[in-house]
Amino acid sequence: MSSKSAPPPLPEPLRVPVADSHTHLDMQEGTVEEALARAAAVGVTTVVQVGCDIEGSRWAARTAAAHDAVHAAVALHPNEAPRIVLGDPGNGGPRQTVRPPGGDAALDAALAEIDALAALPQVLAVGETGLDYFRTGEDGIAAQERSFRAHIEIAKRHGKALVIHDRDAHADVLRVLAEEGAPERTVFHCYSGDAEMAKVCAAAGYYMSFAGNVTFKNAQPLRDALAAAPRELVLVETDAPFLTPAPYRGRPNAPYLIPVTLRAMAAVKGLDEDTLAAAVAANTAEAFGY
Repeated sequence: MSSKSAPPPLPEPLRVPVADSHTHLDMQEGTVEEALARAAAVGVTTVVQVGCDIEGSRWAARTAAAHDAVHAAVALHPNEAPRIVLGDPGNGGPRQTVRPPGGDAALDAALAEIDALAALPQVLAVGETGLDYFRTGEDGIAAQERSFRAHIEIAKRHGKALVIHDRDAHADVLRVLAEEGAPERTVFHCYSGDAEMAKVCAAAGYYMSFAGNVTFKNAQPLRDALAAAPRELVLVETDAPFLTPAPYRGRPNAPYLIPVTLRAMAAVKGLDEDTLAAAVAANTAEAFGY
């Protein structure tokens, strides 16, 4: 295995334990037990396992039921909804499944299964849901928005947090949340807006979760947003296996790399590592209700 594809080394452990607020253990190498052990060794003692489709959401619920350190979030990813309705040749992530068109009835059936999973006690959130205009064309936007609105309703009815996926769709995500009425606890996963949007989110009480891309050289607007975000609304995540923080960009990401991102975030916020870790730990527990 070359150094460029090898897993990064374990970072120096955090003194104050924190949670990875968004990860995909089912897309990572190795076992869940190995991932949790590596994370715990560096002070990452809790993870939120996020489903992106029916199969992944079922897996998240089963895994959370089996591991005290894992909480589940269940949903149809924004790119999954148009694949269900319109069919898809398998050219859009996160899962490369070839599927024929199913129409609105198929989407309704899938949403009913997410609804049932959301009722489970180990499922603390509905997500990741939202809008993604990067991968989905005009013909899929209606299905995305219908799915998003349904997920908001499911989260509110079950009293669960809502986890937002927002890619190139900031204004419409905020509009739909305002029109439907956001759940009491709403998390913008892998926050990608600017500092002005961070102020809008803060005014609405939305949590903003920052991932490894906040460490990228070209991510100054993201660091400006983090600087503007109130300490009590900030979370940290890996979105692993994606968005590995610098200096390991391009190598496999995993929950044990949270300390790298958190230390970079502390520098942006002008806080010492322990202070930010304590805030993030409290914020994550409050956001997800554990």
